[in-house]
Amino acid sequence: MKVAFTTSDNVHINAHFGWAQQIAVYDVSSEGFTYDKTLEFSGDLKADGNEDKLVPKIEALEGCTIIYVAAIGGSAAARLIRKNVTPIKARSESDKIEELLGELVKTLKGNPPPWLRKVIQQESKSFDFEEELVS
Repeated sequence: MKVAFTTSDNVHINAHFGWAQQIAVYDVSSEGFTYDKTLEFSGDLKADGNEDKLVPKIEALEGCTIIYVAAIGGSAAARLIRKNVTPIKARSESDKIEELLGELVKTLKGNPPPWLRKVIQQESKSFDFEEELVS
């Protein structure tokens, strides 16, 4: 599954979703994690009440399962949830992305919480057309 992190330094989860200029994306499984890409955003991201700034971020997160943030507004959180992306607030802005990824891998290997099990089951049920054509 794809997991994203709002960050200003690609090390910590230290950016507010609406103000984030960078969102790091990783592929995560019970086997481990790998860096995928960093999404970059520019413009007047700190303009409060400017809901338009959220549109490119929400669209860019298509296919992500979870996004970890330092903070997020209620409107942005609701819009992400409607797109099947679960926003999670980091414990603090000093939380390190790689440490959290390690915890997530351990959780996937063990007994994930019900909401995460549901997400994993939905992902495994997705139909792979290419695989079907090869058979």
